[in-house]
Amino acid sequence: MTVSRFNIEKMDCTAEEQLVRMRLAQLDGIDHVGVDLTSREVTVDHAGDTAAIAAALDSLDLGTRHLGDGGTAIGRIDPGRERAGLRIALAINATLFIAEMTFGLVSRSMGLIADGLDMGADASVYALSLAAVGSTTARKNRLARTSGYLQLGLAVIGVIEVVRRVVIETEPPDTTTMIVLALFALAGNIATMIVLHRIKTDEAHLQASWIFTANDIKVNALVIASALAVTITESAIPDLAAGAIIFAIVANGARRIIQLAH
Repeated sequence: MTVSRFNIEKMDCTAEEQLVRMRLAQLDGIDHVGVDLTSREVTVDHAGDTAAIAAALDSLDLGTRHLGDGGTAIGRIDPGRERAGLRIALAINATLFIAEMTFGLVSRSMGLIADGLDMGADASVYALSLAAVGSTTARKNRLARTSGYLQLGLAVIGVIEVVRRVVIETEPPDTTTMIVLALFALAGNIATMIVLHRIKTDEAHLQASWIFTANDIKVNALVIASALAVTITESAIPDLAAGAIIFAIVANGARRIIQLAH
């Protein structure tokens, strides 16, 4: 067995970690995959060609760099604990997806709707990770393709709605609802990271560098900032701009899932 170490520059959150794990699970000769989100480092214990692993990680377009071979693999995770953690993460993200989409429609906030779709995208990644256990490669790829195209389609519809609202100059959204729901989503993302972090270390703490580099938390902060900007300007434009940015992030994530399926 060889231990190969990789730095994955754009692996910022637990959903992207699951994409990395699913991609490597498609290769033969992989014995163990260890992930450290804080340092964005992945170790792969394998009995095959390192170049094939590097190519597989490159296909996700997350900025992979091979650090070398040798050393010690990042610790193993108990499969039962990992599945339990993924179920909790799926439940949190799915609940917030429904809540943000519902209140986003009620409050007329595209930023909140887009944030909800982002939570739904993460939920789909956790669901794919759970569904992939014991599945055939064909079924895994079919599930990933379906999820990716669905997310991409919803993101495109969202962008079209943003453009429509810009053209017709809609009234500003309810900023109180935006801030409250974004704070709930922020709490849900932190809870998800605590759950998945404890699977690996049995510790409940989170390092600041992990919290403040997570894409999902940046998205929540963007919604809160846009709500404050709407209050100051009395215009819907900051909310629409936030929605467009988040829809673009979701579309890029969907592209990675579609790449994974192919």
